[in-house]
Amino acid sequence: MKMLMSLVTSAVLLLVPAASLAQGSADAAKAPYDAQLAQSLGADNHGMRPYVLVILKTGPTPVPAGAERDEMFKGHFANMNRLSAEGVLALAGPLDGVDGWRGLFILAVPDIEAARKHVGTDPVVLKGEMVAEYHKYYGSAALMLVPETHAKIAKEKF
Repeated sequence: MKMLMSLVTSAVLLLVPAASLAQGSADAAKAPYDAQLAQSLGADNHGMRPYVLVILKTGPTPVPAGAERDEMFKGHFANMNRLSAEGVLALAGPLDGVDGWRGLFILAVPDIEAARKHVGTDPVVLKGEMVAEYHKYYGSAALMLVPETHAKIAKEKF
């Protein structure tokens, strides 16, 4: 649980520009409320929204190195790109593998059942390379800006 909280905290801190941190939280409190932006991100009155946090762990059937594994991971990245384009995937990334934790998704869906449907389309899950663990998560609606912002700063695409 400590690792999970650290991961979530790290993800949220990535959203706060360094200049804003230097100026302190007083300046952040003065930022004008943007009702249109809040609505477009699905924000509640606190600027938050529900998500489902998905931890991908090592599964029961590892796919050996070779063409099948390469194709599986190609499909994994294609699936993440599709979910991001659909506005479902707010954040994703690999983990360090400690305790079998391989990656995470933060999905902008209302409940765990909806998350299961989306994650169930991923080749790494379909093939048993990874299994998914699901947790309700309430976080900043600004996470929805990560895919758009990331596209602007990535020189190479997966």
